[in-house]
Amino acid sequence: MMIKAAICEDERDSRDYLSALIRRQPYLCEIAEYPSAAAYLAGGREADLLFLDIGLGKGKDGLELARELRARPAKSQPLIVFITGYERYVFDAFDVEAFQYLLKPVDEEKFAAVFARAAARIGKCEEKQPPAGLLTLRLGGSSHTLLTRSIYYIESSSHQVILHTDSGEFSCYARMADLEAELQGDFYRIHKGYLVNLRYVRAYTKTELTLENREKLLISKYKYPGFARAHLQFMKRGLIDG
Repeated sequence: MMIKAAICEDERDSRDYLSALIRRQPYLCEIAEYPSAAAYLAGGREADLLFLDIGLGKGKDGLELARELRARPAKSQPLIVFITGYERYVFDAFDVEAFQYLLKPVDEEKFAAVFARAAARIGKCEEKQPPAGLLTLRLGGSSHTLLTRSIYYIESSSHQVILHTDSGEFSCYARMADLEAELQGDFYRIHKGYLVNLRYVRAYTKTELTLENREKLLISKYKYPGFARAHLQFMKRGLIDG
């Protein structure tokens, strides 16, 4: 596994030291160094693991850069390890979901332990990536697979479900509860009869929502609070633009 590591630190000696520590770890790594937040953002290179100095010099500091990175799609966010000379910043680090923080001067053994845990986390994240957004269903005695992003919503109809997709509608025998469990995170059940793809929610009130295909669906008053939270979380993950 290749780990894409980045160092954002305004002091050259500190960058050199951190880079040397990374090279001593028993992992295959690519290392990119940046003297400022602006340089990191301009580089356009995604990182798996970012060692970030909180007290950067001119321009944005490390916390500002971290907040900007946390606004990006989840799949493009690095694990952040803050480098700081002051313990008072630890709570700020937690606010931006930092993986860990290291105090200067950075201890080599502590660095190795943090790096090992980060490498394990990165490996686990890669293993959990779905092969693709696919859904396999039984239709007429045979299996059919389609992209989940092609589905606007799924409607319950007696003992069948109707899939409303960008290429038309079709029905099959399936349990709504099973589909809800399989598609959780990207879809939400707004009513006992509707399972909606959060990607295509255009607007909503407390009683109905409008999809990108202009269809309107009722929202159960019991489902609304959970739906609103799920939609907000989905937007934070950045999947709408993905």
